[in-house]
Amino acid sequence: MTLDHNLLVLVLALLLDRIVGDPDALWMRLPHPVVLFGNAISRVDRMFNRAELHKRDRRRNGVWSIAGLLFLSGVAGLVLHWFFSLFGLPGILLEVICVAVFMAQKSLADHVEAVAAGLKSGGLGGGRLAVSRIVGRDPETLDEPAVCRAAIESLAENFSDGVVAPALWYAVFGLPGLFAYKMLNTADSMIGHKSERYADFGWAAARLDDFANWPAARFSILLIAAGAWLRRGSTACREALRIAARDGGLHRSPNSGRPEAAMAGALNVQLAGPRVYSGVVVMEPMINGGGRDSATVADIEDGVSVFYASCSILAAAALVLFLVLL
Repeated sequence: MTLDHNLLVLVLALLLDRIVGDPDALWMRLPHPVVLFGNAISRVDRMFNRAELHKRDRRRNGVWSIAGLLFLSGVAGLVLHWFFSLFGLPGILLEVICVAVFMAQKSLADHVEAVAAGLKSGGLGGGRLAVSRIVGRDPETLDEPAVCRAAIESLAENFSDGVVAPALWYAVFGLPGLFAYKMLNTADSMIGHKSERYADFGWAAARLDDFANWPAARFSILLIAAGAWLRRGSTACREALRIAARDGGLHRSPNSGRPEAAMAGALNVQLAGPRVYSGVVVMEPMINGGGRDSATVADIEDGVSVFYASCSILAAAALVLFLVLL
């Protein structure tokens, strides 16, 4: 498991994911690996996060649970890499397919484009239905500009933790790193939120996920700025960098605000601000407050264009580094 091997596999996996994405026909017949990760997390949740436990015990159990899950997922990645290595070139191709499964380029773009299509064909109701599949906020509270903002925010945030972070963790640590990262990211989405049930049990998962996504969130700024330069020119590139530097820390997450601010600058549109989750209003500062205050369907489409350009630059960067190592 060497860096040049990982980079070659990563380039091919990014290309495969860009073309094929997540074929529904396959995952209707087989469980997606992330679903298996989710089942493991649900099992430890039921076993070690019981309501009668003291808060201190829940936090301790959460630490040991995520440590165990990360260890087992890393071992699974190591065993799978060893198995693939037994088959030479066919094994490399199998690893390419395995890595592509954990990338989210086409599937993410498809879900975000579906919001634009829903607004065009079904009006506000169609847009709300489509955006409810990718964000957690209450769709009935969203007007059309808010639906567009939500789609763009999801695109930017998930570019970082659904594409850039898995790519970085695989490039450096191979399948063990990729599997451990996806286990951690899945755990954060399931038990990392600050509800009464998970404030203690999910504490370790949330903190570790923040740490694991820190490099990718900052690198995604550069990728989005470069993608904006390719699709929208030098001014959009400079604004992506400027707004990311100024407003990237306004988000409640230490990482999500970085790519969101870069995308806001690239598109010259306001993002974030107040939103409603499960009937509760969450007050957040507006990112890029000097940008346009009404996002449109065209902004979603422009965002997807910048996203795809950024993904291409990520693949190109991996290819260049691979060639340099040769």
